[in-house]
Amino acid sequence: MKKGKKVILYILFAFFATFFNLSTQRLILSFNKSNLFFFIALISGTLIGLIIKFFLDKSYIFFDRKKDFFYVGEKFRLYTIMGIVSTVIFWGTESIFWIIWRKENMRELGAIFGLTIGYLLKYRLDKRYVFNKE
Repeated sequence: MKKGKKVILYILFAFFATFFNLSTQRLILSFNKSNLFFFIALISGTLIGLIIKFFLDKSYIFFDRKKDFFYVGEKFRLYTIMGIVSTVIFWGTESIFWIIWRKENMRELGAIFGLTIGYLLKYRLDKRYVFNKE
């Protein structure tokens, strides 16, 4: 696949995962906007986004077609570990925006900034350590 097409797909997948991440958060925060629900929303949205992004990246960015349960589990574990750095950036930026403004649109803007930076870093980590074509 040409590099330009891969970049476009990666960005589209990031937007797709971000949409489901933020939609999950918005749904949970529609019940209650307390700090506890914010934390639950943050974790739930992150898990939904992580799962969606993993399978899209695995199949269409890194062309990893193996479906063995233990193999996929190990790749998901590595993918999740690489995601810790990007998640800290994402959660930190989103949380700072939420703490400062306590407004839904600013929280989501912080999430988008954090996810953008995090995804750029995560691609490099995934390419090198997760889907490195051993």
